Amino acid sequence: MAATVAIVADRIAWEERQLIAAAPGLGLTIEWINDESLCLGRADAPVLARYDAILLRSRSYTRGGLIAGLAEETGARVVNTARAINLCENKAVLRSTLRAAGVPVPEFRLVLSRADFTRALADFGTPVVLKPVYGGMGKRVALIRDADTAHSVYDYVEDLGHAFEQACLVEPFLAGGASTRCLVIGDELIGAAEFTSGGDDWRNNAALGNTSRPAADTQEVAKLVNGVLDVLGPGIYGIDLFHTPDGFVVNEVNHAPGFRAVAQATGVDVAAAVGRYVHEVLS
Repeated sequence: MAATVAIVADRIAWEERQLIAAAPGLGLTIEWINDESLCLGRADAPVLARYDAILLRSRSYTRGGLIAGLAEETGARVVNTARAINLCENKAVLRSTLRAAGVPVPEFRLVLSRADFTRALADFGTPVVLKPVYGGMGKRVALIRDADTAHSVYDYVEDLGHAFEQACLVEPFLAGGASTRCLVIGDELIGAAEFTSGGDDWRNNAALGNTSRPAADTQEVAKLVNGVLDVLGPGIYGIDLFHTPDGFVVNEVNHAPGFRAVAQATGVDVAAAVGRYVHEVLS
């Protein structure tokens, strides 16, 4: 009998459609549950009772960890774990945790106020990148090239952002560097793609339509991926690396990664790899 899996997500995108379409051939039945409809809190969570596993793909950087934690309380098998998702959702905590484990990350400053921002600029100079602690898909990430515009940019954070959204990171801009997305399923690196910015947009992010090509699975990349897995445990992750003159650094880890760009660049069958991992989790 096929295992029944719930994809908990805010929407059905290309990745979810691929997984649902491939499910019968993988010995799975996969159904979508809107992450806004769960109303979790009961210890037995009847809304999840009929599922053998929960594949959490909420793209929200607040919902994922909350849902995973409450789902795990019911005894549900959740991919990824609540601990891993909570770490991935918070860029500052993730970077400090990885750094403590010996995994290289970009230098950064946590900015919670204009005073913090001023000190970060003094530390790094310009150009710098200003990005939200909570967020993904390249949204609200700003490149500040000149000191005379820096505080004007920060006005938007200070005046328009809610307190939650005002938590930011400032980091030096790595000029001219491509980024590499490593797609991990379980404890295996199944594919990697190098992204370069397209058109006038400087950001290297597949969600923004940047160009991609297969990336080499080097010993350095494998070591970094293993270091991340030592911290987070097995799961389904998009590990984003920055190229620097001194080697790669881990920029962030996505807990509900888009994998279209990696699949198209490398030809890897991501749905099959996810199916194998779900069966492994259930065994």
